[in-house]
Amino acid sequence: MKGEDRERVEISSKQKQKFTHTTGSKSFACVAEAKELSSGQKVRRLQLFDITHRKKDGSPMTSEAGEIMEKLNDKKAEYEAIALNDSSLAAIHAFETKVQRLKDQMAQMQASTVGQIAQLKVEAALIKAEVQRKYEELQLQLKKEAAAREAEQNKKYNELQL
Repeated sequence: MKGEDRERVEISSKQKQKFTHTTGSKSFACVAEAKELSSGQKVRRLQLFDITHRKKDGSPMTSEAGEIMEKLNDKKAEYEAIALNDSSLAAIHAFETKVQRLKDQMAQMQASTVGQIAQLKVEAALIKAEVQRKYEELQLQLKKEAAAREAEQNKKYNELQL
């Protein structure tokens, strides 16, 4: 019974699908997230449509998808032309890019600094242990020398007594 219900749901979902896509059972959100992680940039809806409706060879899944992609690319080109003419948008984009670059550099510096601090702590602990060991060796040596001097003095004192 359960399998039949699932099959009915799958058939219903497949009938609602407007265009054949390449994601299989993977959700569009998962595809977008994977692309964002690999490229380091936010995936927009137009880009996601393009990613999910192309075959491995780069051709559109269907002619309708190809037509939509062409229209989307035309609209995108139109938008980019308007954005390029508007210097404030270009400045904002440049600023956002610079901010992102600075954030990335700060994250790298922070990771590097944390690593350096950890390394310095290890080195400091090793140096402290070595200093402690040498201090104890010197104390032992001084005690031996003091004992030897005391024995020598006692010997000389006893000789003088005789």
